[in-house]
Amino acid sequence: MKPKYTLNQPVIFQGIGLHSGLEARVSITAADEGSGIRFRRADISSESFIPADANHVTQTQRGTTITQGDISVSTVEHLMAAIHALHIEDIVIDVFGPEIPILDGSATVFYNALKLHRTDIQSTKEAFIVTEPFEFVDEISGSSYTLLPSDHLDITVLLSFTEDSLGDMVAKMPSLDEFESQIASCRTFVFLSEVEKLFDAGLIKGGDLDNAVVVADTVLSAEDLQRLRLKLNKPDVSISSDGILNHNKLFFKNEPARHKILDMVGDLALVGRDIHAKIIASKPGHTGNIALAKHLKAKYLEYKKSQGRPIYNPNVPPVMTLEDIKSYLPHRFPFLLVDKIIDISSTHIVGVKNITSNESYFEGHFPGNPIFPGVLQMEALAQTGGILALTTVEDKGGWDTYFLKMDNVKFKAKVLPGDTLILKMELMVPIRRGIVQMQAHAYVGDKLVSEGELTAQIVKRSNDQ
Repeated sequence: MKPKYTLNQPVIFQGIGLHSGLEARVSITAADEGSGIRFRRADISSESFIPADANHVTQTQRGTTITQGDISVSTVEHLMAAIHALHIEDIVIDVFGPEIPILDGSATVFYNALKLHRTDIQSTKEAFIVTEPFEFVDEISGSSYTLLPSDHLDITVLLSFTEDSLGDMVAKMPSLDEFESQIASCRTFVFLSEVEKLFDAGLIKGGDLDNAVVVADTVLSAEDLQRLRLKLNKPDVSISSDGILNHNKLFFKNEPARHKILDMVGDLALVGRDIHAKIIASKPGHTGNIALAKHLKAKYLEYKKSQGRPIYNPNVPPVMTLEDIKSYLPHRFPFLLVDKIIDISSTHIVGVKNITSNESYFEGHFPGNPIFPGVLQMEALAQTGGILALTTVEDKGGWDTYFLKMDNVKFKAKVLPGDTLILKMELMVPIRRGIVQMQAHAYVGDKLVSEGELTAQIVKRSNDQ
């Protein structure tokens, strides 16, 4: 596990957005330990955060956009690449504008400023380790990825250009230690055949030869070249012998392929942890990268579920009996759905609910086919999580927890009379201002039967209750 860092003071960037052409300002500050990386559209709301998470990606056309509700931040990949390469965690990224500024089209400015204000070691975080080789192909984009076991991240990118001057191109990053010297400075690129179409469609309003490499994949007549010069306001532009508009020369002969590695580092950072794998990517792009990130995140969560499955031994005395539970929860028959607590720490709790044929709801759910309702599984999990939350406040019995929302709820298998339901709740982030976000898993034996992300609020009980 790599050490993790945060920032010792705010880091600020300002510039033009590549796609919107609008001025944007970014302020990055340290946050509570364990809170992760979160974006906030500070120009819209100070309360709405967007997790830096692949499952929040809503658009991958020429950049990566993350969204929460109706609030989005675009072009996050270069900044996320720098953050990930520096192993920075627990920050809030306040964005004043619709997208992260493009700056010089690379990650250099982000990387250098963040490195300057990175603190000493803060903590460590478990990595996702690829243990068996596998292939992943994104059917939408055609990008393909081969993943092999490794004890660190190792990326190779394979590109193929039809233009003879570029031809096939390969770039390698043997480890993130190479990011600063070999990858960070490599700029975004666009094909010459696309420039006018994108310009006319208003998709690169902030694009400029100072923040992008233009690859000549088509032959231009003298008339076409003159028209392009006028449109770009670059009267001295010509096409060099290496197939690049020569306003800016390449930093590396294979700079476009190296930039693809930069994009991959940024997109795969949205898995939320280090990835230990050798990845060979053929024609990668944001769409394929994010599809791979979501796949890896799902595999990691499945692994964590199998590793974190509670073991219930009825011969071991419970941590909390039914009467102990009643001192925390106001629920009573027939709605108290936790029989005992068998494990508890500052970040997780495990409860037990014995399902008997005498439960009142079986009379109607369903006659001749009794099934423990999924909504009651969520309620049982919420009550279990409520106990953990209420152990953090003074005046036991003077507080309640109320549901705010349930996300990503899934029901995997039936729960029947005679089953013993094991209820595991884990804090996703530290409790702040009474808001409790927990990952919920319910098991019968070794089988996961339901799961979800539950959010609740701790509320002081009024005197007249």
